[in-house]
Amino acid sequence: MSVGKRIFLKRNLPDKELIEEFKKIPASNTGDVMGRNSAMNPRIKLVSSPKAQMMCGPALTVKCRAGDNLALHAALNICEEGDVLVVSNEEDNTRALMGEVMMAYLYEIKKVAGIVLDGPIRDIDEIGHWDFPVYCTGTTPGGPYKEGPGEINVPISCGGISVNPGDIILADPDGVVVIPKNDAEFILEDAKEFKAKDEIKLVKTRNHDINRDWVDKLLDDKEFEIIKDVYSF
Repeated sequence: MSVGKRIFLKRNLPDKELIEEFKKIPASNTGDVMGRNSAMNPRIKLVSSPKAQMMCGPALTVKCRAGDNLALHAALNICEEGDVLVVSNEEDNTRALMGEVMMAYLYEIKKVAGIVLDGPIRDIDEIGHWDFPVYCTGTTPGGPYKEGPGEINVPISCGGISVNPGDIILADPDGVVVIPKNDAEFILEDAKEFKAKDEIKLVKTRNHDINRDWVDKLLDDKEFEIIKDVYSF
């Protein structure tokens, strides 16, 4: 098997019902119940204008060589409706991995749920207005190479977070979180409970009925020193 030049055509996919349920929960709530260490680095941000706030779907992972999109072109051929393409790029920011033509193919022909790239794109003057979720690190007119190597549907790192094929990708205007497929059912229940409690906190805050005594207690537990004086220097 040619490691570095592999394309796996199959993935173990999560239940579609789980994906629909996660669309009802903010990415922040879901990330919080996973130890707050599942969110991609904020260098990866939303650059388009989708009408729906939430993007959610199974990861089709693409491992690109820095600034090279041959593997990404291969992924365009095999992706399916509802997929989220998640693309590693060795954290390179010097070359756009795709532009309007490739993006239109994903959006209009393949009808994927969205794309997350750990690298830049180009043609933002058009793509920025589309009703299609595009998350990336920025833009550049510099184009990619098409030499390889690369891999599809293997474990990758994107935005500093591990992503396996078939993991659930959940994103909103705040950013992107990765939900491990094998744990998704349990995470969903925790996220629903967290969301409900968060909504109660918001109502209490707006009604001037919030108790913040916990802050003083935590500061005391962490041995903060409270000094009733001016800092002198």
